Amino acid sequence: MMIENHLYRDERWLQQHVRSLLNFYYPDCIDHRFGGYISQLSDVDGHVYDGKNKMVVSTARFVYNFSVGKMLGGPDWCHSAAHHGVDFLLEAHKQDDGGYPWLLSGRDVTDAQRTCYGHAFVLFALSTAAKANIPRAADHIDETFELINEHFWEDEHGLCKGKLDAEWNEIEQYRGQNANMHMCEAMISAYEATGEEMYLDHAYTIAERLALDLADKGDGLLWEHYTTNWEHDWEYNRDQPTHLFRPWGYQPGHLMEWTKLLLHLAEYLDEQWLVDRARHFFDAAVEYGWDDNNGGFVYNFDRDGEPIASEKYYWKLAEGFAAAARLAEATDDSTYWEWYDRIWDYAWENMVNQKYGNWYFKLTPDNQIHDDIDSTPEVKTGYHSLGACYDVLQMTAQDL
Repeated sequence: MMIENHLYRDERWLQQHVRSLLNFYYPDCIDHRFGGYISQLSDVDGHVYDGKNKMVVSTARFVYNFSVGKMLGGPDWCHSAAHHGVDFLLEAHKQDDGGYPWLLSGRDVTDAQRTCYGHAFVLFALSTAAKANIPRAADHIDETFELINEHFWEDEHGLCKGKLDAEWNEIEQYRGQNANMHMCEAMISAYEATGEEMYLDHAYTIAERLALDLADKGDGLLWEHYTTNWEHDWEYNRDQPTHLFRPWGYQPGHLMEWTKLLLHLAEYLDEQWLVDRARHFFDAAVEYGWDDNNGGFVYNFDRDGEPIASEKYYWKLAEGFAAAARLAEATDDSTYWEWYDRIWDYAWENMVNQKYGNWYFKLTPDNQIHDDIDSTPEVKTGYHSLGACYDVLQMTAQDL
């Protein structure tokens, strides 16, 4: 059942939706056996289907979630839950050399590779926790940044390499925009937590290289995959269009995520291209990515704008409504508020689990719960939907 559109923009309604998301995961996500969190809760009824595997990204995302909960005036357990996660990041995920392996089983390393994607989320989690005054977080922002600079940052390209082994040796020639997008997000957050200009400089450099320079060298949009020298790799994973992290084609979700990031940067930097490019990316995402028949965003589309995989993922909707709200505020164009309401209508009708308050991770093209909904790796934390609500609240609360 749809609700009155104006409620999607209501501060109290958004606050309550954040609370519903937190309540779905807490307290079952708190792991009292090994420490840290359990992220493998069924989207259908909340039961734990894997209580042992711990991806560094999911730990970081839960730290973010509970830190945001505290900053929004949530219950006292938001502070303790975020503190619990920061401790686990620093005492279990973090290794003697300062690096963060991709995956643990309990407290044992089962995948030792060090990824730009994972370390971006560590920086994002620590800086967000610092903004929420979670103990220990602020003390480790600078060292995490230095670690990233030493091992991942390629100054000649103004971007980061992707995957290294436990000895910090590069294990692939691939370069990707996804990890760099989240590094940009983390750098913005670190700047907000510390006021240090070097973080903002890094965030802007990443954005300029990907969203301006490389986009202009391609089709004008953000391609996902590149060679070692940051040349477009138009063939990478062409045979894996539904890959969870590296699908072939354009991702409307990432175009909208970049819309949000570019407009966030525009709050600190007077660069008109940030707004213009944000608008271009969002307009392309809804033109080629929105399913006019069944609603929602397809997973990806090809270089001609034709849909490839039509499964519906929750995170695209979340990034979409946050991007639409930011564009509406930045451009004073009511068309984007209409998109905000349209995306929320679809999400509320189809993606939100009305019984438990969480969002389903994935639906079929015709909006049914997907058969493999609980076989997804350990990244299901509600971070996108909670973060999108927080983004809208931060941006528009004074006007609501």
